[in-house]
Amino acid sequence: MKATFVSSSAVTSALRYSMLRQQSELIKAQKEASSGFVADTGLALGARTAQSVTLHRDLERLDGIVDSNGLVSSRLSATQKSLNEVGKAAQTFLASLTSSSSGDAAYALTQKAARGTLDTLTSVLNTSLNGEYLFAGTNTDVKPINEFKAGSPAKAAFDTAFQTHFGFTQNDPAAQSISATQMDTFMTSVVEPMFLGAGWQANFSNATDQGITSRITLNETTESSVSANNAGIRKVAMAAAMVSDLLDSNVGAAARGALVTRAVSIIGSAISDIGQLESQTGIIEQRVTNATDRIKMQMDLFERHIINTEGVNPEKAATRVSDLISMIERSYALTARIQKLSLMNYL
Repeated sequence: MKATFVSSSAVTSALRYSMLRQQSELIKAQKEASSGFVADTGLALGARTAQSVTLHRDLERLDGIVDSNGLVSSRLSATQKSLNEVGKAAQTFLASLTSSSSGDAAYALTQKAARGTLDTLTSVLNTSLNGEYLFAGTNTDVKPINEFKAGSPAKAAFDTAFQTHFGFTQNDPAAQSISATQMDTFMTSVVEPMFLGAGWQANFSNATDQGITSRITLNETTESSVSANNAGIRKVAMAAAMVSDLLDSNVGAAARGALVTRAVSIIGSAISDIGQLESQTGIIEQRVTNATDRIKMQMDLFERHIINTEGVNPEKAATRVSDLISMIERSYALTARIQKLSLMNYL
């Protein structure tokens, strides 16, 4: 009869290896129970792993677009509010101009209204959100509008243009002799090019004509900002600047009348342009909202597919964790009993 000897050391080592394997399985099981997904995607899916990686990549990209659309919506909302403030200021200015042209208000009140409109316009156009100027176009780190006041480059350019055209300054006594026709010619040939032509960006604006273009879906982009170079904004600045400056000068009554009449026409056109700009901004904002809703629906489909592909049954995962813990505890107990085995106990 052959006798077979079993080493207690070999038994102990086998149990130790078994426990290490069980502990490794426990870590994976705990990960699956807490996350709801398989611990090793490649092992679980095999050839379908590439599809899973693609889904996760597309999901992350869509999530990034949703975050970006949130910032775009905030910018458009702030732009809408700013345009509304400009529109209200222009309406108030128009009311003052109308009263002045009909003789119901003094020119001094109209001049103050023009000054207030210009200050409001400058303040609103230089508004920033998250460190970026709303109306600067793509040049978001620079204030889009220069102030029009004594000592500023814009005011100096206007004064130089007046003196060059008439041969004297607006505060010279000779300004009293400027006729309505002469003032009308000055506004047409000098003031309009300064504000509606190349002089605008040379003296008043630091903004770019090109606005910010944002991707709102995987295959759709839109311009998501408004530039201070918009025609309606320029017209408000033009009317407010020339009225605030020339009504506070020595120009005569005939020239003042021509000035106010032209300003009424310009500001009326500006209000229409700004209203249209508000509408366009609102349409873009709605497009962004709709795009975000569509992306979220697409993300929901991707997430469901990922869950169906990689998800685990929570109840089964929890049961497996419990079973592995029980097995490890029994292994520890058994190992402790084996380690107590000694020949000395039988001698």
